[in-house]
Amino acid sequence: MSTVALITARGLFGRRRALILLPLPLLLILLAAVCRAYDLDPSQWGAAVIVGLGFAVVLPVISLIVGTGVLGSEVDDGTLVHILTKPLPRRDIILAKYLVAAVTSAVTSAVPLFVAGILADGVAFGTALAVAAVAGAFAYSALFVLLSLLTRRPVLLGLVYILVWEGLLGRFLSGTRVLSIEQYVITIADKLDPTTILTAQVGIGTAVVMSVVFVVVCTVVAINRLGSFSLAGETS
Repeated sequence: MSTVALITARGLFGRRRALILLPLPLLLILLAAVCRAYDLDPSQWGAAVIVGLGFAVVLPVISLIVGTGVLGSEVDDGTLVHILTKPLPRRDIILAKYLVAAVTSAVTSAVPLFVAGILADGVAFGTALAVAAVAGAFAYSALFVLLSLLTRRPVLLGLVYILVWEGLLGRFLSGTRVLSIEQYVITIADKLDPTTILTAQVGIGTAVVMSVVFVVVCTVVAINRLGSFSLAGETS
């Protein structure tokens, strides 16, 4: 499994795709720094920058780019066949690629959110945002790795989930929030360090349990889905 993880990491960071991960985190830090430099009250910019940009854009989009990249390209170009011919359990292949995606997304998202949190309300708030971002990265990555096995358009479906389900429906229909990873992240951060910047829409129990459910269910389904691939690169 470690060999698959190493190859996946090399492939991920050796492509131009890795450069796409930098602008959004840098933009988040820049906006927070500018607001702090002009001595604006965090109540005026915190929600827009941290929630509107950090949790609603930076975290899910980075997870989407990485999660669909660790496996999706191999499905498209047929190199997945070479992996499947190796004497490795399908479980180990999925877990290795999932962990690379989750850790990469977590670090890339948590660091800028930590910095923005410090600028907004101190170290405790920054730590809360970082912990919540890590939880969200693991949940998002499980979902997007699964999508890369279910469809040839994982990025499109991922954007539909982020923009339509979470971005549109999640803000107006309370029932959809139960299946919104963004809402779990906000709730976890708000519970760890309550502030007026964040407004939790679901209970902490729901947020924690559903985050775990996303990780476990999506990973198990992804393992089963990979098991259905034949050596011809098609599913049976």
